[in-house]
Amino acid sequence: MLNQISLFAENKKGALRCITSVLAQAHINIYTMLANDSAEFGIIRLIVTDPDKALKALQDAGYQCRLDKVLAIDMSDAPGTLDGILSNLQEANVSIDYLYISYNRQTSTPVAVFKTSEPETETFLRGKGYILLNSI
Repeated sequence: MLNQISLFAENKKGALRCITSVLAQAHINIYTMLANDSAEFGIIRLIVTDPDKALKALQDAGYQCRLDKVLAIDMSDAPGTLDGILSNLQEANVSIDYLYISYNRQTSTPVAVFKTSEPETETFLRGKGYILLNSI
């Protein structure tokens, strides 16, 4: 499983830059960043080189954030790959809280990153032959 930082940020001009500045000053590289907005606040999800150090830097800068465990499945870059993963998860009655696609820098392949509250999902996916990543 990967550690992902989830944080709340005010929905205003320059908000993302403030976050990236905190991480740049702490010498933390961002592997994946997903920003979702709402009327006043957005949820930013980050996978970074040093999640514990990033969490502390962001909290010290006044951000409300936490570490979440997420699963990352290395995928082939072919039509239907994500559909196959989701089909297996549906058959196993696994509920997905959210999902986004990232990129594996080592293999140059897409990665499905998702959050679920069901602890047996990782074991199930490995049993199905999926490659789960500890870094991307």
